[in-house]
Amino acid sequence: ASDPLACCQTPSAAAVAAAAALLPLQVMFSKPLPEFSCKLNALATALTCQWLMGPCKVNDVELGDGSVGQGMGVLVERCRYLEQAGCASICINSCKVPTQEFFEKDMGLPLTMTPNYEDFSCQFSFGKTPLPQQLDEAFSTLCFQQCPSRAARYADCSKQADGADCPNVLKQDSRRLVLRD
Repeated sequence: ASDPLACCQTPSAAAVAAAAALLPLQVMFSKPLPEFSCKLNALATALTCQWLMGPCKVNDVELGDGSVGQGMGVLVERCRYLEQAGCASICINSCKVPTQEFFEKDMGLPLTMTPNYEDFSCQFSFGKTPLPQQLDEAFSTLCFQQCPSRAARYADCSKQADGADCPNVLKQDSRRLVLRD
């Protein structure tokens, strides 16, 4: 699907279907025991998602109020999904946004994912509300030099050192990060 909204909805729908049996946990844990729920989700993510993301470990994270959430984070040391995609837009539209929305809407738990496009790591912070997209640095990332879409659609972009003049540089619309036409 070339539509960024469709790309976001498909993984989210799959996650909802896969976790349907766990949804009673939202009522049982997320609302009355949010800290426990954050720790439980961090542990479950670290144990069950390495096949997709690569090696990861539970860690402590700084929450929105400045406090430290012990054991409420997951550090993906080098995300296989991001590395294989080679595209910040794919990371944002088919992983970061739908996963954050899934945890917020379907699990009742805020989650902030912070991808690092230089070393391909990603920090999950359970219990931390994501920043608005216009303030989140992930949404202002330029198209990667190795981006397959950029190379396929705009062969002349390889001549631009910083990608600033490339017609495939990422920009924000009202909901998602999209390729500029």
